[in-house]
Amino acid sequence: VQLQASGGGLVQPGGSLALSCVVSGVALDDYAIAWLRQAPGKSREGVSCISGTEGTTYYADSVKGRFTISRDYAKNAVYLQMSSLKPGDTAVYYCAAVPFCGKAFVRDQPGVAYWGQGTLVTVSS
Repeated sequence: VQLQASGGGLVQPGGSLALSCVVSGVALDDYAIAWLRQAPGKSREGVSCISGTEGTTYYADSVKGRFTISRDYAKNAVYLQMSSLKPGDTAVYYCAAVPFCGKAFVRDQPGVAYWGQGTLVTVSS
């Protein structure tokens, strides 16, 4: 099983960026796919998640209304569209496969089944 995250970069405050996570080895219905991030000097936190079968979406309060998670079965990929970005969104973003979305929003996320590599998002003028 592999998760390949991409799409990070430098963006100005107020700008937008889209992250992609291409999943191989499992179907999108088999796991919930989550985006997590770790900012410098901070603990890793769950940002958003889309459940396996139902496709229910979840967001951290800090990104609600600004980030949108979606998936594409044809590409076996999950996306995170980020808008109205703030300097506080600067972090390494990871995608991960979890048995259910609740696992992505607990401290240290011990229930993650598979991790993707990180992609750096820098929000700065």
